[in-house]
Amino acid sequence: MLAYFAGLHPVLQALLAGLFTWSMTALGAGGVFLSREMNRRRLDGMLGFAAGVMIAASFWSLLLPAVELSGSTGLAACTPAAVGFIAGGVFLRGLDTLLPHLHPGYPLQEAEGPRSSLHRATLLVIAITMHNIPEGLAIGVAFGAVGAAAGGLPYETLGAALALTVGIGLQNFPEGFAVSAPLAGEGYSRVGSFWYGQLSAVVEPVAAVFGAALVLIVQPLLPYALAFAAGAMIFVVGEEVIPESQRHGHTDLATMSLLVGFVTMMVLDVTFS
Repeated sequence: MLAYFAGLHPVLQALLAGLFTWSMTALGAGGVFLSREMNRRRLDGMLGFAAGVMIAASFWSLLLPAVELSGSTGLAACTPAAVGFIAGGVFLRGLDTLLPHLHPGYPLQEAEGPRSSLHRATLLVIAITMHNIPEGLAIGVAFGAVGAAAGGLPYETLGAALALTVGIGLQNFPEGFAVSAPLAGEGYSRVGSFWYGQLSAVVEPVAAVFGAALVLIVQPLLPYALAFAAGAMIFVVGEEVIPESQRHGHTDLATMSLLVGFVTMMVLDVTFS
């Protein structure tokens, strides 16, 4: 099975990887069929774990390879990574400002972005969709880098791209439930709550295909694209995931879970690489 997957075109690999991470979000959203109530302590621990995975993936799978790919030392090696990293954060900040959205666990009056009459469910989906764009890009760029390596660019292994996919899939699970469970608690049907929960990750396969195609077509962009995805993911972690995980008083659990998530992603990356 793995040998067959390795023989596929990198864009198709990225699509399949994006579909996997979307399915993990859908699986988490499906938890609403088992329970309408959300165990806040457990969810905060899962969000802390997700934050750790994203931080580790940003460094081990994206930012460090961006520096190594520059092929030199000193300022020249750091420049593409630094430029791409900041650009990723600025891009997410721009979306954060331009799009109305509501982070899971927050009351409707704390919706961010322009004033809007959109329903709570729509605002939640927008927020998680913004979160998932950099994750999809990260997956796509990683698999695009595998294709670039096959063309003579010594960088990425298929194992590292798969590790990134597994890590993002693991941290997507609580995100689906974080959207679907509150909606069910507010009176939405289980089917409707599941629909909105999984809908937030539909963008990941699309972003993955875009990222893979972009770096294959314009290979010099690869270090910038890797760092861009890292910067966008770190922005999401700092602006959304960590504050949300500690908002309800479970700070120690969320922090320890973050450490576990970081180590888990680190082990995945080192093992698969």
